[in-house]
Amino acid sequence: MEIRLDFLRYLETDAAVNILACLDDTSDLIRASLVSHCWRDFVISTGLCKHLCLRNFPQLANIAYVTEPNHEVKKSTDAGSSTSLQWEALEREHRVYGSLFRALTKIKAINCLEEAFGASSTDNYPEESINNTLDPREAIRRRYSYWSSKGQKNPSVPETLIYKLKADICVITEIGIRPFRADFQPGLPIYSAKSVRFRMGHPKSPTEISNLEWPLQQHADEKIIWTYTSPVYSMSQINVLQHFKLPEPVLCVGGFVQLELMGRVQTQEMDEKYYICVSHVEVIGRPLFPAFDVDITESSGKFILKYYPEALLRTMSTVSNPVHTDVDTREDDGAWEHLQELVGFLMQRNEDDDLIQWAGNDDDE
Repeated sequence: MEIRLDFLRYLETDAAVNILACLDDTSDLIRASLVSHCWRDFVISTGLCKHLCLRNFPQLANIAYVTEPNHEVKKSTDAGSSTSLQWEALEREHRVYGSLFRALTKIKAINCLEEAFGASSTDNYPEESINNTLDPREAIRRRYSYWSSKGQKNPSVPETLIYKLKADICVITEIGIRPFRADFQPGLPIYSAKSVRFRMGHPKSPTEISNLEWPLQQHADEKIIWTYTSPVYSMSQINVLQHFKLPEPVLCVGGFVQLELMGRVQTQEMDEKYYICVSHVEVIGRPLFPAFDVDITESSGKFILKYYPEALLRTMSTVSNPVHTDVDTREDDGAWEHLQELVGFLMQRNEDDDLIQWAGNDDDE
């Protein structure tokens, strides 16, 4: 008879967690939970799906709790109702974080910009409005399409552009900017900034944001809490879409992105002032709505994550590896092979330790 050893029964909890933590996809953790009732209880009780999400996206630490608005919560009235509710909460986190990780990594990346929210200055409003930067075309109806700052004698004066994303929760990977080239001016000058930095965040108060009037100018960022600031990137003085890849994917909760354009290099012949002009902006990432949504608490910055499984299945249907919220039937891959190697190593080490081995007739299987 083939002899098998269930290492979860004999290892300390921390050691078992460290082994399963080597898996780098929640789909693998979900498959691990299908091995037996014992494995399922272990994966859920230790919150391994949640830990994997937090390891890859630290911004998720601000989640106060998760909820499934369309999921009916069972009401328990027996003596063990408290324990039952606690286990229900752990199972919900297992489902939500397991699906969240798949959405964060597998949803198709697109341009996430929804609308232009405001600029620190605009030279000729609305002809040279920030709204023009949403359209990739350089000219619309025989008119050049771009945003222009006001002119400055001091070339070090920065400018900021603020945008609203398609969803209040997005994973952003890169941002593209195309400086404007004035083909109608002598020498075809390009009004690029020297460098750029990006910020992401959420409004301090939804009420304050809704009351702001257009055109929004210098004090827009006083109404927004920036939770992420990127490194500074150098810009080239060329009229092409320049791509700035973030050091790692950033979870933007709140749906606002700011471009801080620093340093001016080009003066206008007419007034000898320095200007910054932008033709087009793209923010590339994965918007998680409608599968996931957030409610942000005004005081602490914590947020409630809301999960809609049906919407996620519809969203993922266009992806080559569709998500399954409870069971993923993909073939075993390298992560599973790595886990098997670790288990084999532990079994080999413990052969001389008189561990009790069991013969595959566990009722849990």
